[in-house]
Amino acid sequence: MTDTMQRRMRAVAPLLTGLMLLPVAAMAQGTSFHDDFASLDSKRWYVSDGWANGAHQNCTWSSGQVTAADDMLKVGFAPVPKGERQYSCGEIQTKQAYGYGTYEARLKTPAGSGLNAAFFTYIGPQQGKPHDEIDFEILLKDTSIVETTTFVNGKSGDGEIGAGQKHTLPHPSDSDFIDYAVTWEPDEIRYYINGELVRTLTDPVMIPSNPQRIFFSLWGTDTLTDWMGTFTPPAGPIAMEVDWVAFTAPGESCAFPQSVLCAD
Repeated sequence: MTDTMQRRMRAVAPLLTGLMLLPVAAMAQGTSFHDDFASLDSKRWYVSDGWANGAHQNCTWSSGQVTAADDMLKVGFAPVPKGERQYSCGEIQTKQAYGYGTYEARLKTPAGSGLNAAFFTYIGPQQGKPHDEIDFEILLKDTSIVETTTFVNGKSGDGEIGAGQKHTLPHPSDSDFIDYAVTWEPDEIRYYINGELVRTLTDPVMIPSNPQRIFFSLWGTDTLTDWMGTFTPPAGPIAMEVDWVAFTAPGESCAFPQSVLCAD
């Protein structure tokens, strides 16, 4: 195992440690929803606060870095010390786990080397399940690219962790909003960017089977430089903006006008 892989493994292994603070709910498939973030629905969302995912992370999750108002969710990163770390960062997750279906979000990121803005699904040992995951990750050292990958029982089908497939975005993610969507079926996963199909997975080793929670996060690192770039401290608070997020259950279609399912 390479040094890079070992460090990435250490980064992923403690991922979402704070989920142990949550009661383990029944892993139902979940019902469809569309959230435009007129406010933060505390029945749907849990905000991470007071811990970090490991030594690789140079910030502490802070509830102060997650706000929802005026039809916009902001997930932030700021030079505000919290705990033992110099920076505060934001993460939000659904309390419900969702299964097969279509996951969509419209978001805009900031820019900055050493930062990771992510829209993804996850479940793991903290809920008594294997580590399964479906990702969109924008490494803010280069906002013209997004990475896609999956994890099944803790292993990435793309090979070495962090070796997800790269896709050129229609414009830099910090210049305007972009729509991201993934349709997850028992035998296929399809990734879309602004309604365009960019990747299809059919290999069973790359398709998770466990219902997962929906996440948005923005965090930084001083150590994972080969993957995320050398950390450049932001001059002030920055944030990923999420216009809306939605889950559409299997068998339903075109639940809201912006959905990728409407084009189908």
